[in-house]
Amino acid sequence: QVHLVESGGGLVQPGGSLRLSCAASGRIFSIDRMGWYRQGPGKQRDLVAVVTSGGSTNYADSVKGRFTISRDNAKGTVALQMNSLKPEDTAVYYCNAEIRMTTRTVDSWGQGTQVTVSS
Repeated sequence: QVHLVESGGGLVQPGGSLRLSCAASGRIFSIDRMGWYRQGPGKQRDLVAVVTSGGSTNYADSVKGRFTISRDNAKGTVALQMNSLKPEDTAVYYCNAEIRMTTRTVDSWGQGTQVTVSS
């Protein structure tokens, strides 16, 4: 019922920038925590950044100072601005959201979007 769709991935050179977006749709009462995770080749899925409904943010040490997460509660979207990209940032990036529906709370995931940083 709840659907998260990521966009904005692609190929970028080291030092470049990308902006990922994620939109939530469905019968949603409210969205609590929203965030981004990533999974590189042969690696586990790790937290990149999260933002709470109150605006508090948390970043992985590897992206601090380079990535910025933001959300638009009215639109039900979350974005990840990625600057100074490095080859090690190459991964599939997944949108995650803790969503309150009319009768339950669900932990939803998007399908993922590929980010490749290479020269």
